[in-house]
Amino acid sequence: MEARYYKHWSAALGREMEYKTFGNRGRGVLVFPSQDQRFWEWEDNGMVDVLAPMIESGLIHLICCDSIDKETWSVVNATPQEQHDYRQLIGLHERWYEYITEELIPEVNGGQRLIVTGCSMGGYHAGNVFFRRPDLFDTLLSLSGLFHADYFFPGFTEELIYRNSPLHYLRDQNDPSVLLDTYRDKQIILCCGQGEYEGITNESTCCLGDLLTEKGIPHWTDIWGCDVSHSFEWWRKQAKYFFEHILEERGRKVA
Repeated sequence: MEARYYKHWSAALGREMEYKTFGNRGRGVLVFPSQDQRFWEWEDNGMVDVLAPMIESGLIHLICCDSIDKETWSVVNATPQEQHDYRQLIGLHERWYEYITEELIPEVNGGQRLIVTGCSMGGYHAGNVFFRRPDLFDTLLSLSGLFHADYFFPGFTEELIYRNSPLHYLRDQNDPSVLLDTYRDKQIILCCGQGEYEGITNESTCCLGDLLTEKGIPHWTDIWGCDVSHSFEWWRKQAKYFFEHILEERGRKVA
C-alpha cells in the first residue's frame, strides 16, 4: 500500500508536527495514538497490517497523527499535583486540539467527514474531538477509551478542562433534541474489555454508554470478555471486527 510521511509547521503550536498516511482512497480514518505515543504506533503494532486489505482495496485510508500527551495529560501523573498549573497544561492541550481540528483535518479530509478512532488515550482523544466537533466526523470508534478528565486533573475547576471532559459536558446538555439532532445520523461505537488493565477504561466506557442511552443518542457499546486485556493483541482484533461492520453499514446506506 502507499505510505507517506509528512512534517508541517503548526501555527497553533509554534512547532513542526508529523503524521503518516496509509492508502489514498476510500473513507478517511483519523487515528490517534495511545498515551505518550507517536504517529508510528499503529504501524509498529500491527494495526495497519490488520486493516491492510481494506486499505489496499480502496475502502479506507489512514491518517495517523501525532500527540503531545507527555507535555499535557501525562505531566500531572509524573510529579505531585500541587506542582502543576492546570491552566498551562490544558491550554497547551487546547492548542494541540486547535492544530488537529483547524490545521490537520482541513489538510487531509478532502472536504469529507472522517472516521475517528484510537486505543486507550487515543480512544479518549477520538471521542473528545468527535463530540466537540461533530461537523468534522460521521463515525467514532473508541477502543478502551477513558472519558472523564478528572482522572488526570482531580478536583478541576478550569473551564478548559471541563470542555475536554466528555462525561461532564455531555451530561450537562439538557436539551435532548439538540443532542439527537447532532448525533442522529452518526455511528458511535465504544468498545472495552474486562481483562487486565481494563478496569478504569471499562468503567468510563460503560458510563459514557449509559449517558448516551440516557440522552437518547444512538450508539453501540460493546463490552468484551474477562480475557480481553488492554493491549494491541485485542485492539487488532477489535479494529478488524468493527471496521468491517462500519464499512458494511456504510454500504447499506449507499445502497
